[in-house]
Amino acid sequence: MIVLLVAMVLLAVYTFWDNNRITVAEEEIMIDDLPKQLEGFSILQITDLHEKQFGKNQRRLIDAINSVEYDAIVFTGDMLDGIKSKNHQSFYAIIEGISNKENAWYVPGNADPESYRVTKGVEKSQFVQGIEERGVSFLETFDTIEIDGVSLSFVSFELSIGNVGRTNGITRPSYSMAKPYLDYQKQLLSEFDEMKDSDVLIALNHYPVIDNRFDYIANAKDLKLRDYDLLIAGHYHGGQIRLPYAGALFVPEAWYTNGGVFPPKDRVKGLWEYKGIQQYVSTGLGSSDAISFMKFRLFNPPQINLIKLKKMDKNRTLVPVYQMIWYTSKKVKIG
Repeated sequence: MIVLLVAMVLLAVYTFWDNNRITVAEEEIMIDDLPKQLEGFSILQITDLHEKQFGKNQRRLIDAINSVEYDAIVFTGDMLDGIKSKNHQSFYAIIEGISNKENAWYVPGNADPESYRVTKGVEKSQFVQGIEERGVSFLETFDTIEIDGVSLSFVSFELSIGNVGRTNGITRPSYSMAKPYLDYQKQLLSEFDEMKDSDVLIALNHYPVIDNRFDYIANAKDLKLRDYDLLIAGHYHGGQIRLPYAGALFVPEAWYTNGGVFPPKDRVKGLWEYKGIQQYVSTGLGSSDAISFMKFRLFNPPQINLIKLKKMDKNRTLVPVYQMIWYTSKKVKIG
């Protein structure tokens, strides 16, 4: 009994420490025919904060972000912990504190406040307006940046496939079937007709897209899969509760027939590929309270992600580099 008690105390202390450190995961993504001007282009992904606090006014998280050199930063949803949450400052403080917002985008998650106010017309919600006022763009359709004569476009995945007025296994807002909103979405969708072909196309989404959803989209007559070079997502929290060797016990995925219990190990976090589309999924920073007494991460430290684009060398097999950098209080450890 004493040994068991000591083990439980040690596990509790470790879990508390593990939930409050910040890791930076680096991944090199190999892309066919990547222009040399985009070689090494880096994207920092921040996702699934769920109002988690990393020091006063998010100081430790801000320091971790500002210690990383990147060319673009993306926030892929669930920065707040519920659609009715008013704790906007838990996210705003991060935006206010980061130094590089030259290329910065946000896409919403299912735990974020709704993105629009819909009455007789449609306007961005107070939450989204606050994000944009602080220098991060709400990615409704697409944005293209030019670098030395080549283009790189970021697109909102759900709208880019033509997902208007349907759920398709993702959470939709309360106004999803309101006529002003549907008309607005159709107007946004029409903007893709004006999007020129980019040298690199990167889609942002809160939800990962599993294989059978890709197949569904590809076979749906009113949906369109584009030639994405990379899809960046979050939502799964890496399983949140992970066990050594067993991995994730559950991910919130409506497209699995078992609801996401014991998901495939290679479809939970990190990089995978299906039918030529590469997808990178972050484990994120915070914890979901889907089960209230399990609002913590186990053997699964909070994570931000640095993605670097590299040109694929067709003459040899390349293995993506994965490196973890641990941040604990004011010290930086590399391992």
